[in-house]
Amino acid sequence: MKKIQLTCAHAIVKHLISQKILVDGKKLPLFAGAFGIFGHGNVACLGQALEENKKELPTWRGHHEQNMALTGIAYARAKRRKQIFVATSSVGPGSTNMLTAAAVAMSNRLPILFLPGDTYANRIPDPVLQQVEHFNNPGITQNDAFKVVTKYFDRITRPEQILQTLPQAIQIMLDPADCGPACISLSQDVQGEVFDYPEEFFKERIHTIRRPRADDYQIKQAAELVKNSSNPIIISGGGVFYSDATKELSSFAKKHNIPATQTVMGYSSMKKDDPYFVGPIGGLGGKAANNLAKKTDLAIAVGTKLGDFTTGSWANFENPKFKLLSINVSRFDANKHMAQSVIGDAKVSLSDLSNALGSWKAPSDWYKKSRNELKSWNDYVDKESGPTNQKLPSYAHAVGAVYRKSDPSDIAVTAAGGLVGEVVQVWRPRELSTHETEWGFSCMGYEISGALGIKMANPKKEVIAFIGDGSYLLYNSDIYSSIITNNKLIIIVCDNGGHAVINRLQLFKGGKEFNCLFKSSKVNNLKNIDFAKHAESLGATAENVNSISELEAAFLRAKKSKSTYLISIKTDGYQWLEGSAYWESPTLEKPITKENKRALKEHLDGKSKQRQGV
Repeated sequence: MKKIQLTCAHAIVKHLISQKILVDGKKLPLFAGAFGIFGHGNVACLGQALEENKKELPTWRGHHEQNMALTGIAYARAKRRKQIFVATSSVGPGSTNMLTAAAVAMSNRLPILFLPGDTYANRIPDPVLQQVEHFNNPGITQNDAFKVVTKYFDRITRPEQILQTLPQAIQIMLDPADCGPACISLSQDVQGEVFDYPEEFFKERIHTIRRPRADDYQIKQAAELVKNSSNPIIISGGGVFYSDATKELSSFAKKHNIPATQTVMGYSSMKKDDPYFVGPIGGLGGKAANNLAKKTDLAIAVGTKLGDFTTGSWANFENPKFKLLSINVSRFDANKHMAQSVIGDAKVSLSDLSNALGSWKAPSDWYKKSRNELKSWNDYVDKESGPTNQKLPSYAHAVGAVYRKSDPSDIAVTAAGGLVGEVVQVWRPRELSTHETEWGFSCMGYEISGALGIKMANPKKEVIAFIGDGSYLLYNSDIYSSIITNNKLIIIVCDNGGHAVINRLQLFKGGKEFNCLFKSSKVNNLKNIDFAKHAESLGATAENVNSISELEAAFLRAKKSKSTYLISIKTDGYQWLEGSAYWESPTLEKPITKENKRALKEHLDGKSKQRQGV
């Protein structure tokens, strides 16, 4: 076997470049690029290897390790897990800054390859700068923290170890059932050490993402369950996107006359004018979907992990005859909550199940009910998000203004906070894949960084990031990234004076306003923030507006802009779209105030409807 002598760092980069993937019959690089902030743990060796190969594996400079990784994660989501980014950092705080991003990827089942620097394998210089020492276990470093927020972890202490670990990490990230982040922790000294690697290790390898079929008996059982139902619904999740199953989803709903709801992560897997579209379900859902959920005797969950915001903490299904059918490529997700499981790819499983059902259709009265429910809810949302002259418009008013002036292909991006729920109600998809969010980990700061990754994946589309003032203050430096990389974003800042959605929860649970809004925090000199001026200092075009009509006009100017444009508007921190599902959150069992008593009663009422199961 022919050998080639390389440093470990050069061998890693060379192997990553050799990995390709077929997407719609076209061969593309599996690794679209790398984000890096260099320091003494990665600049000398890995940094040089990346510089020497910057044409084949472009490296983008980050401003914060968490942000750059979030951008890479969002890119992978927008590419439906078919292309992957690398994120590298120095040893110490650089590496631990990426832990939150790793948790985002882990929670959302998204791939990214972390290459953090680590301490010296030989331990001779110990303790090195930025090393966290464990007195009774010298083999532990701060990078061990990645073990709980990645699907795959290894520490490289000899250069030849990458021969085994890199292929395994890549397969984890491409595995539809076990997809998630991988971390290969790189000891500083080993990065520069040489080894005679086999040339075979660097030969081009073309990947595809496998489509495992469900067992025939599982399909048969599922078909029997569906045929015995009277009022079924579909719950479509993010897995529908990753399986490229949007067409099959719509066809299945139409052929079998079943209304289709969406999770927040699965939203825009169906167009709003699809005759079986019902809209979002659960804690952030609308009354149309949730009223159906309360009556349904069978939920067909497709590609969703069934988080508490989807299920209303499992109190959303009130029919005593309720059954759950879960179609998921992941065994773990498919078998949750006493479901009849179909373990397989969503695209082929929906087709196989449809074939097994033959000409069976759900009752027409149930379908008619879904249309009536949706019309009623759409009328409400249109009214609440329509033009207004009120002094402080609501989130819904702001989102509605942008929605009315947007193009059908424009992509809305949200993450943590109250905007997720308001956007998912108002931004009814006119085209597929026009709503992107991060709701698995609900990570503040994803909004702008994530929008940047989505724009990089969709350079010809307008990407609109909706962000509250709280998230903006947390992370905003990727405004500058968008400017210097020519990735135009439109950023809508809804300034409601702090963390208003948590203030809402605080009041709902019977508490008093405390430490969520700026006005209820320990402040002595509260100042208004000029978000437009701040964004301008980072290179964006920006303006503050004072009304919904001004927001509409400003958005049209933003659409014409060639570079990132930020619009800031003050919004009401107390006005929200109507909730329609229970969501369990901690409640005092020993109430102190009358507000606590009311909260406890509502909490217990909701829990009494919870479906028990593991």
